[in-house]
Amino acid sequence: MSAAEAAQVINQLIERLPRKERNEFLKCCEPVELVFGTTLCEPNQPFQSVYFPLSGFISLLIKIGDHQPLETALIGNEGMLGATLALGVKTAPMRAVVQGAGTALRMTVAQCQMELRDSTNLLRIFNRYLYIQIAQLSQNGACSHFHKVEPRLVRWLLMTHDRAHADHFYLTHEYLADMLGVRRSSITIAAGMLQRKKLISYNRGKIVILDRKRLEAASCECYDIMSGHYARLLA
Repeated sequence: MSAAEAAQVINQLIERLPRKERNEFLKCCEPVELVFGTTLCEPNQPFQSVYFPLSGFISLLIKIGDHQPLETALIGNEGMLGATLALGVKTAPMRAVVQGAGTALRMTVAQCQMELRDSTNLLRIFNRYLYIQIAQLSQNGACSHFHKVEPRLVRWLLMTHDRAHADHFYLTHEYLADMLGVRRSSITIAAGMLQRKKLISYNRGKIVILDRKRLEAASCECYDIMSGHYARLLA
């Protein structure tokens, strides 16, 4: 499969380039599989490549002391891994791990730097996406501090649903607890409530979204705020 064929499942950042630039940009990419559990970069280490997800998604994780890694952001086909190259920064600020299997377009760091030097359109897109990531990190921090587990879990499920391109995905209670920085028992209680309300079904790690509209109503306001950043700045 060529990069152009793979991009029929679009990456929204690449899609915003003018057609001629987009076609040239795609020639410099290669399609790759995103394999669940693969670590794509480590904090304070140079990026080996940049990734533009098409399907599947990547988690940005931070680890403090002996605690389990905490997820700070999700990257799907709305974004990319490695946007700090626009700032001239080639080292990764956080660990990036594939949390949803799928496909992506990959480009070398050197090639991406050349493209950024040659394209003001690409630089503008990267800069706007960086702003969105900063806003997402800030909103995540506030959400974790002020909101209860159930609406936070709903927000996370909605964000995952947006990036999974399917109504079902596989996530264990233990994994969800680690990502949200809460006890496993708290996730069990919250997920049970969502099942009883018939918003999701959950069996042996398989989560199925049953009622997206009602699920959105059950989320904290952070989901709408984060979605609004993408709508305004990447329109």
